[in-house]
Amino acid sequence: MKNVIVGQSGGPTAVINASLYGVIREALKSEEVGHVYGMINGIEGFLQDKYMDLGEELSEGELELLKLTPAAYLGSCRYKLPEDLSAVFYQTIFEKLNDLNIGYFFYIGGNDSMDTVSKLSRCAQENGSDIRFIGIPKTIDNDLILTDHTPGYGSAAKYVASTVREIVLDASVYQQKAVTIVELMGRHAGWLTAASALARKFPGDNPMLIYLPESNFELADFAKDLENALEKRNSVIVCVSEGISDASGTFICEYGDEAMVDNFGHKMLTGCGKVLESFVRRQLGIKVRSVELNVSQRCSGIESSLTDIEEAALAGSEGVKVALAGETGVMVAFKRIGDDPYQMECAIEDVNKICNQEKPVPAEWIVNGNDVSEEFITYARPLIQGEPVRPMKDGLPEYLYRK
Repeated sequence: MKNVIVGQSGGPTAVINASLYGVIREALKSEEVGHVYGMINGIEGFLQDKYMDLGEELSEGELELLKLTPAAYLGSCRYKLPEDLSAVFYQTIFEKLNDLNIGYFFYIGGNDSMDTVSKLSRCAQENGSDIRFIGIPKTIDNDLILTDHTPGYGSAAKYVASTVREIVLDASVYQQKAVTIVELMGRHAGWLTAASALARKFPGDNPMLIYLPESNFELADFAKDLENALEKRNSVIVCVSEGISDASGTFICEYGDEAMVDNFGHKMLTGCGKVLESFVRRQLGIKVRSVELNVSQRCSGIESSLTDIEEAALAGSEGVKVALAGETGVMVAFKRIGDDPYQMECAIEDVNKICNQEKPVPAEWIVNGNDVSEEFITYARPLIQGEPVRPMKDGLPEYLYRK
């Protein structure tokens, strides 16, 4: 009998704990599994011997509450593994895994997390280890390839669409000309910003302009788009991805010198909304404000999608099933098999083909560089459906906190 270990990595989502729930539930059902351990703060914390026995420490009620709790219950990290598989790091990690009699390793995360699964599974193969490594997808960016969508996206898309709809209502109460710019997460892929189109109640409704990083963004074109939109409506809502850039590849946020770099060498993008706010004020001389939704996009649990929660749990459960069946070095993927009604099924894909790549919004789903097509709406709308019945206390949702 072997033990399971599971970790969470990268930016949290509203449903990453549902995937953790799926792993725990499925693993505890198996007679092939002894303990189910959880890494505290991912692989980085595990290096410091920080872990917990999830099967022993979580009650039945707490496990059910975990499924509806946003953010990463186990804590997260952003830790890049060495490229050299002969590095001492790997010897240390495998010694720690063997000390705990680990047979199955699950990592819930996005692109960089799948890179971790890839390296560990390849290292295991090279060194004759029988530990099985499985990736469980997670990202609000929805940018993992070889899967129809990722757990976390549906809930983030629902939050964005709901919030933008409320911003539209708020901005419509005055009669003077005004522009509201909503900055949304998305470095290279505009899936989340595209979801703002779901806020529209009828054709031509706000947000009237939507800009994704997949298309070049030029200030002169932006000014013309705004002028045309303001001829139709007094209040214009504009939704932009944080990663929009011009034809030279310069991020618009860099116009304001506000970009920094994280541990993976990714530029930390913030501030394009403020840059555009200043531009509109100077160029058009009308009332303008910018709104940055920031981390609320990924951590809001109260508006999470029931579809997203159930699919996230399914991904975790399926990961355990395929590991027990002998698979390793794979990621659980979603395959859409129907739109009306919406249907999906799980599959597995080689994690080595997935890591370090990004899935953009298809070019044919982007209209005139400032909108998205009906095909995108058909794709995204099923993912935001349903509301979970959640426990409330004193008017607030109850969540599970790690002691």
